[in-house]
Amino acid sequence: MSVSVSSTDTVENNDVEETAPQPISKLEGNGITAADIKKLKESGYCTVESVAYAPKKFLLTIKGISEAKADKILDEATKLVPMGFSTASDFHLKRSDVIFLTTGSKELDRLLGGGIETGSITEIFGEFRTGKTQLCHTLAVTCQLSLDNNGGEGKCLYIDTEGTFRPERILSIAERYKFSGQRVLDNIGYARAYNTDHQMKLLVQASAIMVDSRYSLIIVDSATSLYRTDYSGRGELSARQIHLARFLRMLLRLADEFGVAVLITNQVVAQVDGAAMFNADPKKPIGGNIIAHASTTRLYLRKGRGETRVCKIYDSPCLPESEAMFAINADGIGDAKD
Repeated sequence: MSVSVSSTDTVENNDVEETAPQPISKLEGNGITAADIKKLKESGYCTVESVAYAPKKFLLTIKGISEAKADKILDEATKLVPMGFSTASDFHLKRSDVIFLTTGSKELDRLLGGGIETGSITEIFGEFRTGKTQLCHTLAVTCQLSLDNNGGEGKCLYIDTEGTFRPERILSIAERYKFSGQRVLDNIGYARAYNTDHQMKLLVQASAIMVDSRYSLIIVDSATSLYRTDYSGRGELSARQIHLARFLRMLLRLADEFGVAVLITNQVVAQVDGAAMFNADPKKPIGGNIIAHASTTRLYLRKGRGETRVCKIYDSPCLPESEAMFAINADGIGDAKD
């Protein structure tokens, strides 16, 4: 169940340390002991940023952390992490450093303003055979490309909840980009999630893994499938949504801390309300408002002719509603042929 990742990077990145998150060990001292640091790490707080962003009540759930100790930890963390107001100009300048990971299709990249955005959650949803998992496989390779080639110069963490990850697929995509297949596989940390609690624990492991090496992408395929089986009936709806919200919140925290792109897939359900009568496509993503608000960009995939697929901007803070066609090829996602 554990994640194991090779220390070999596909591409060296000498600029990563300048923007890398601060290790939690920086908090040691001033009344914060090594034992306190160990407790924080075991609970998934491996960086100063993760502590600074955490609500106090979350720290109080850690065994051995008193209210006074939590106050001290938060006070020291916020001294090292800027969390106050800045000008919109400063934020605009920071946004200029956002990296976009190529999808493998020029048309799809154009639709997305460059590709999958780092530092946020991108959700792709659609029926089976619409290309969700194929897009995940392709991005697991392209995220390792250099920045000049529209990549992220980093490794990938892949959480598989449906058992659909195939290393053979990765090898064929790696060959397309002239990569060593073994090296690409070594740069993908893979874990199969067996239930929703395990799915959450894998994110705790992920936060510890990403401190030690450069990552540019986290994939969860699918983020919602296990919730449909672990929680059944209306009686468990509230518990399911609370657990899902915490999972998505931690994903967003990792995106903020490490500047990685987070790609999640989602399933659809047919609408049964009256509005479906006037909707040409009655399918909608599951997860309700919880996943709708957590995802920065939402992409709807549907089938086209043959191996072609259509991607529609379903929701985005900056991209206009539009569509693009792409194809599922033997070597991954690519442009549709005329």
